[in-house]
Amino acid sequence: MKTITTFWNYFQQNNFVFLLLNEIPKDELKNHFDKLIEILHQYNNDIDLIIKNKTNGTELIITANGNPYLFKEVELLVHHAPVIERWKITAFLQPETNLTKYENGTDKPLDYYGITLRISEMYFIPLENPDKPTDLGIKVLLKNHIVHKDNPRLREAVYVHIEHLIGEKSFANDIAFIEIAQLEGDNQNQIELYNLKSYIDIEMKS
Repeated sequence: MKTITTFWNYFQQNNFVFLLLNEIPKDELKNHFDKLIEILHQYNNDIDLIIKNKTNGTELIITANGNPYLFKEVELLVHHAPVIERWKITAFLQPETNLTKYENGTDKPLDYYGITLRISEMYFIPLENPDKPTDLGIKVLLKNHIVHKDNPRLREAVYVHIEHLIGEKSFANDIAFIEIAQLEGDNQNQIELYNLKSYIDIEMKS
């Protein structure tokens, strides 16, 4: 409990620094971030945080990096969060609700260790495991799989994209296995990746 209190005390005292992300020198900001992460890791070394600056306020997201074994730790930390003006404190990455940019193809490419992927250009095909019929698997189809297929970070990059798209809990609980392959022409079974959340919701109800 002591480490939880320490984390929130530090965040409360320094929250203005993170509100003013764009106005503070990068070196100073890095020092504050490093310190905040260091205190967070005294509580649990495997959880992380993301700060999102929005026009109507700023959001602090505590993430388990998709590891279901850490969900309880994240929930406990957020449960003890103080109320801080202009801050929204959230447990886990939440599903993306505004899909318009993907539908229009106006989403920005996400770069992950030199692997550039755009959700609007990614598709998936549902897979079944005959031994476990209730398990949902997907084959993710990438336009540039050939370019990145030997990159050891590719799987990680795809996971991060899906996690941001459907939310951390759904990623951990609803998808049993993932394959990655090259997108080739039009396959009648392929579905736009941005529709994965609604596909899961329909599948889970049926």
